[in-house]
Amino acid sequence: MKIAVIGCTHAGTFSAQQILTEYPDAEVTVYERNDNLSFLSCGIALWVGNHVSDPKKMFYSSPEALSKLGANMKMEHDVTSVDLSQKTVTAKNLKTGETDTNSFDKIVITTGSKPVIPNLPGIHSSKVYQCKNWQDATKIKEASENISSAVVIGAGYIGAELAEQLSLIDKKVTLIDGLDRVLANNFDQKVSEKVEAEYRNHGVTLALGQMVQEFEENGDQITVKTNQGSYTADIAILALGFAPRTELFQNQVDMLPNGAIITNEYMETSQKDVFAAGDASTVIYNPTGKPDYIPLATNAVRQGILVGNNIVKPTVKYMGTQATSAVQLYDYAIAASGLNSLSAKKRGIEIEEISLEQDYRPDFMLTTTKVLSTLAWDPKTRQVLGGSFIAKHDISQAANVISLAIQNKMTIDQLAMVDLFFQPNFDQPVNYIGAVAAAAANKK
Repeated sequence: MKIAVIGCTHAGTFSAQQILTEYPDAEVTVYERNDNLSFLSCGIALWVGNHVSDPKKMFYSSPEALSKLGANMKMEHDVTSVDLSQKTVTAKNLKTGETDTNSFDKIVITTGSKPVIPNLPGIHSSKVYQCKNWQDATKIKEASENISSAVVIGAGYIGAELAEQLSLIDKKVTLIDGLDRVLANNFDQKVSEKVEAEYRNHGVTLALGQMVQEFEENGDQITVKTNQGSYTADIAILALGFAPRTELFQNQVDMLPNGAIITNEYMETSQKDVFAAGDASTVIYNPTGKPDYIPLATNAVRQGILVGNNIVKPTVKYMGTQATSAVQLYDYAIAASGLNSLSAKKRGIEIEEISLEQDYRPDFMLTTTKVLSTLAWDPKTRQVLGGSFIAKHDISQAANVISLAIQNKMTIDQLAMVDLFFQPNFDQPVNYIGAVAAAAANKK
């Protein structure tokens, strides 16, 4: 059985590992255009802020590790064409320039995603940086040690973290976003307000509700022009999100309008013997029950494992995702799972929401701090559809509780009565998760 794996970050790495674990005699060929694999790009901002012990530890696997499992590793090979019906793949060796075409019995599309780069004047300046892979990370890290200012464009997770870490190493930072608040796609207004206050306290200029129109080099600096103003700094960093890297497969498999390859619960595409996983593909989004595009490493890892489970025959179903995530910004831990008001509106889903703020543990303790909890649910079925938490205390695991509630189709009434422990060191007699669920259940 000849299997081609195209792309090897998270989904590709775990696909190859699991295939060779399940079928050690399989002939697996992995094509990767870079000279590395398995890079944890979520650590880029932490590296910039000097919170990484060793950047080499930002890789959890290597070409050598997959080779030991039996994979034929074609590193620094750029796949130039794939014929899914004829089962052939053509790749160019980026070191020698040679091109080679090979056949396969089955193929795994794990080509990942690419940064969104709008067609704007000056955007390809050497002073405009991207934030995606190891090469980008190295450039940003090197630049951060020699600059005094930066403009970060995009206030989602990546941009928010970069702006925070750059401000903490005493850089003058401007954070621009087209939406009117930071983390707008991830959290509700109350969370945004708390985070925005922290940015301002740390000297970050917030240019929200502004659309970038042009980049202009200005001597040793770059000026970012928006529809409302101009912002000059030593560098600009793009953090505008990602799009599927699936051009090679257009008109060969079913896709969403954005190019994400649609898969079933066994990671199979619309073409026989063709699998897809990770940022190149859709996920089953449990709050809606529909295919969606949610590029997260956690999704990619689980999907990659499922490819290995199902490569010969459909065996293990995908359980779907709640898009559970978290971020640390300044002293705040912020975590969420499922839908919020904005993401629900974008998907045409009606939800009810409630927020509750309370100390995370009893006031007789010498110290405590407040947790702001928000819960979202279906007003008709009362099923839990989402939740978020923010506090100057580690509340990250609360998002995992909400994820399980969504996964298991729990109602707000059931969540309010779940057995959550009480111990004064850790929480109140009614845990803040149970408290916000009870408030939801009692809402008139």
